[in-house]
Amino acid sequence: MAEATQTPEGQTRLIRHFDVQDIKDYTDGWSQLWDSDDSDLWDRSKPSPALIDLVEERRDLFHPVTGDGRRKRALVPGCGKGYDVVMLALHGFDVYGLDVSATGVSTAQDYARGELANPQSYNFGSESSATEAKTKKGEVTILQGDFFKSDWDRGMRFDLIYDYTFLCALHPTMRLAWASRMADLLAPTGQLVCLEFPLWKDPKLPGPPWGLKGVHWNLLAQGGDGVVDGEEVEQSNEGGKFTRTLYVKPGRSYEQSRGTDMLSVYVKK
Repeated sequence: MAEATQTPEGQTRLIRHFDVQDIKDYTDGWSQLWDSDDSDLWDRSKPSPALIDLVEERRDLFHPVTGDGRRKRALVPGCGKGYDVVMLALHGFDVYGLDVSATGVSTAQDYARGELANPQSYNFGSESSATEAKTKKGEVTILQGDFFKSDWDRGMRFDLIYDYTFLCALHPTMRLAWASRMADLLAPTGQLVCLEFPLWKDPKLPGPPWGLKGVHWNLLAQGGDGVVDGEEVEQSNEGGKFTRTLYVKPGRSYEQSRGTDMLSVYVKK
């Protein structure tokens, strides 16, 4: 997702684009940007360093195989070019990437084919993980579909769902539906991993990206509508469908975070 205040040109292109979008056509607005070759507005060019470190350093929480030997199923909605999808597969998960754009899906499929055959070093935080990937990588499936509809999920439920710039790309009025859909898609013992971004941006300013300070907690733990003012919020966790089990500042993240990203993990109550 492009910077919102420090790169005015990128901000203008995104905000102007979505200013003229009817809310019911909001997801189609992202397809239009793919088709006009404007994916550079949000492309990070590599998988999330914070997610890499999490799955490598916390194998106790994020082992890719269940106790009965089943490979865990992961989902990355709004997967873009598929960087995080492929990275998770290289760490042993069977991963599904989802995008509303046919152009985006085709781009991600091309990337996955090449990267799974010859992974780049940016997929790993340690040499041992890179070595292990040669024999234990999972499968990648890229799906075209609207996250909020059920015609693409085939009844699947996911052990791991990762959200980085998906929530901040949605209009604030769509946040409650995002939380409800996450609860539907997550397996009973699954984990929703959120790299919370942007936390430096005032939530009252226009987006995308929309500022998310306090939004994840309000939506998931408190059961609110996710429309907050960015001030400190009461830390009650009553009312929501989720419990937060991990909340840490990642040692590595993207430069666009300005050092403010937080990594949170939620499970269903």
